[in-house]
Amino acid sequence: MGNIIISGIQQVGIGVTNLHEAWRWYRQHFGMDIRIFEEEAVAKLMLPYTGGKPRRRHAALAINMQGGGGFEIWQYMDRIPESPKSEIMLGDYGIFAVKIKSRDVKQNYQDFLSQGLNVSPLNKDPQGQDTFFVQDPYGNYFQIVNGNSWFQDENKHTGAAFGTLIGVSDIEKSVHFYNEILGYDQIVYDCTGSFPDLLSLPGGENTCRRILLKHSKSRVGAFSRLLGDSQIELFQVKDRQAKGIFNDRFWGDLGFIHLCFDINGMEQLREKCNTFGHPFTIDSSQSFDMGEAAGHFSYIEDPDGTLIEFVETHKIPLLKKLGWYLNLQKRNPEKSLPGWIVKALAFNRVKD
Repeated sequence: MGNIIISGIQQVGIGVTNLHEAWRWYRQHFGMDIRIFEEEAVAKLMLPYTGGKPRRRHAALAINMQGGGGFEIWQYMDRIPESPKSEIMLGDYGIFAVKIKSRDVKQNYQDFLSQGLNVSPLNKDPQGQDTFFVQDPYGNYFQIVNGNSWFQDENKHTGAAFGTLIGVSDIEKSVHFYNEILGYDQIVYDCTGSFPDLLSLPGGENTCRRILLKHSKSRVGAFSRLLGDSQIELFQVKDRQAKGIFNDRFWGDLGFIHLCFDINGMEQLREKCNTFGHPFTIDSSQSFDMGEAAGHFSYIEDPDGTLIEFVETHKIPLLKKLGWYLNLQKRNPEKSLPGWIVKALAFNRVKD
């Protein structure tokens, strides 16, 4: 298959009704204050997931310099994005929540309480670690968990995306998918029942099997130090019929729309995905231009249709005002970028 490099979770896509309002909230509470790109354009290649029509959209990719995956905040400009037809419940097929890594979960909890945020009770997960959930103003859930990899210290309690909670119909089949294609080859825990840390969530009282996966090998690649380690937690409900989170809706509608990985070796990855029965459903085929960044992107579906995006980054802005862009196509793809270059992304900080 050749050398396929997965450097980590690049971002989680979030469909919103007001990009700037949502982004301000994510800056204030999750430190997502570095702009990688922002543009208005027509999404021409996502036709299988946008009703067969190109759709005008406004999108921004934001990161936290302490480390972790970013948020691609995404707003339709030519239609009103739809909310789910019924309440999303834990175990419904798709991305239910995003894990946010924390330096101090208990302190985060007190801070969010004092700010009047909608938080669940502080609890323990199955491995005995402190955790809680917080909702943004749009009903999206984020799980605050202990983080174990940091790029730098900016005196913020949280980093960025550390993983996702994904509902599945056949957990064994999904474990195989996330292991073989994405490298999550280690089971942290595998347990069945009802769990105190989930009780505050819709559907959290149901009996489910949950498996937490992580990767045993350290990620490599240009942005591996910034993106850091990550986890995927899978949930299969046992005592109710789950539904698809994006049933009868478009990609880009409200909620978590995709999970994106920063990769190198797109052609080899296409071959691997074909071999495992998950062919590319979207493929930009060449370098796409996001105005301030460029690369090659593709999508596959997990066994339940959850969208997984791959991005092979070709160019990103470091200091846009001076025309300083980083070209990644002429360097060793396994080697992480020098810290000072990654830290230069801070020149693109957005301040309130």
